Amino acid sequence: MDFEVQRCTRHCATSGRELAEGEEFFSAIVAEGGQVQRLDYAIEGWQGAPPAAIAWWKSKMPTREARKSQLAPSEVLLELFASLADAADKADMRYVMALLLVRRRILRLEETENDADGQEVLVLYCPRDESTHRVRSVMPDEQRTIEIQNELTALLFAGAA
Repeated sequence: MDFEVQRCTRHCATSGRELAEGEEFFSAIVAEGGQVQRLDYAIEGWQGAPPAAIAWWKSKMPTREARKSQLAPSEVLLELFASLADAADKADMRYVMALLLVRRRILRLEETENDADGQEVLVLYCPRDESTHRVRSVMPDEQRTIEIQNELTALLFAGAA
């Protein structure tokens, strides 16, 4: 069953009052007459999940200070990806960047193949410049994953600390 859930209403379904920044609240997805609706409740207005609830959860209203970080533009992502092509010591980061670019639909996975050493290689196509890239599958270990995540966050996300 596919359906689209609306964003938080920012108002209590019971009292109608606006939910404040940082305030905890409950949300429920309710199915009534073939329609799916989201209802948000202040803590004091929550009497438990409504009878027609499909799902419910507790959340917290975001604050203005908790602004979302924005990922760098696609051109910047591609530039970083290209710069990693000749950095043998960053093969794992290039692999992670390749996965990010595929997920963001900037690159398209055409196929996988094995190189002369028997290691898996992703064959990626970039529709923007009609280029093909080959990226070795180099899975970083747990510690290196954290390092890559921190480095990419600092490089690619606006507003990142």
